[in-house]
Amino acid sequence: MCYSAAVRADYAAFRRLFPRSRLALKAFFDLYWRRRQQPKPPMRTPRVMDAQFTHPHSPEEREIHALIAEFDASQVSALEQDLFAQRKRLADAERALQTKVTKKAQEDQRIATAKIDQALARLTRLKRPELSESDTRIFPGWWAPVLVIEGGEPVIWPMRYGCRPAGKPTLYDRKYPGTYNARRDNLRGFWKQQFGQTHALMLVTTFFENVARHAAEGRALRAGEAPENIVLRFEPSPPQEMYIACLFSHWTPPAGSDEPDLWSFAAVTDDPPPEVAAAGHDRCIVQLRPENVEAWLTPQGRTLDALDALLDDKARPYYEHRLAA
Repeated sequence: MCYSAAVRADYAAFRRLFPRSRLALKAFFDLYWRRRQQPKPPMRTPRVMDAQFTHPHSPEEREIHALIAEFDASQVSALEQDLFAQRKRLADAERALQTKVTKKAQEDQRIATAKIDQALARLTRLKRPELSESDTRIFPGWWAPVLVIEGGEPVIWPMRYGCRPAGKPTLYDRKYPGTYNARRDNLRGFWKQQFGQTHALMLVTTFFENVARHAAEGRALRAGEAPENIVLRFEPSPPQEMYIACLFSHWTPPAGSDEPDLWSFAAVTDDPPPEVAAAGHDRCIVQLRPENVEAWLTPQGRTLDALDALLDDKARPYYEHRLAA
C-alpha cells in the first residue's frame, strides 16, 4: 500500500514529460471553491499544489489564487483563536496544580501543551513562504494532481487520492478504505471498470509506508511484545521522478442527490521488490518506464494483456529506506 507520497505538483514537472500538457483550470477552481463553501469535512490539498497558483498568469488563475489565499487566511485566524484558548487552558491548569494536584488539571495541562505545539507548527507551516518536503506529501483522502489524456490532449486534473468507482454508493469510502491503492491481482476484478478504460499518472519523488517494527528489523515478535507501527521513507536510487501508474473514476451522484461530482484515483500496486520486502512491507507502487507512460495513458484499443505487460516492464531502481521523520 502507498500510505503517503511526496508528489510533484508543479506544472513544469508535467510539461517536461508532456510539453503540450495543460491545467484543467475549471476543475481546480471548482475544488477550491467547494473547499471554501464546505469547510467540513475538510478537503485537504498539499501546499505544493496550491503553490502553483502563487504567481497567476490569467484571470482564471487569479481567481484560484484568491480562493487559496482566502482559505489560508481563515486557517490562520482559526489557529490563532485556538492557540489563545489553549494558552488560557494551560495557564488555568498550572494555577490549579499549584493549589492541588488533580487528574483533570494534569490532563488539561497535557492536552493544552500538545495542542499549542500543534497549532504553532501549523501556523509556522502556513506562514512560511518556502516549501518543505512536508508540503509535498499527500495521504488517503487528500486531493493531488494527476495527468490524464483527454480528447488526445494531456491534461492535469486535481483528484482525490482514494478512488470511488462510478456507480457505487458514497458508503464505499467507508466500506473500502483501502481504495487509494489498486492491487494488480485485482485489476480485472474489483477494478475492471477502470483497468483498460480510465488511466492516470502521478509524479512522485518519495513514498512512505506503515510497517511493523519487528518486520522492519527482520525478526519475530518477542515474548510479551506488542506490535509497534513505524513509518518508513522509500526513495529511488539514483534519485528520480517516479511515474506512477494510476486508475481514476468520474463518479456522478444519483438523481435527486445533492452530492457533488467526484474525480478520484488510486495508485496501482504490485508485489514488492526484494529491498522493500526486506524492510517489512508487502506491496509497492508500480513505477512506469518513461517510454511506457503514453501507452499506459491511452489504454483504449489495447488488450488487457498488453497493459499488464507495461506493468511487468516497470522501472526498477533500488528503493533505499530509512525511518521517516
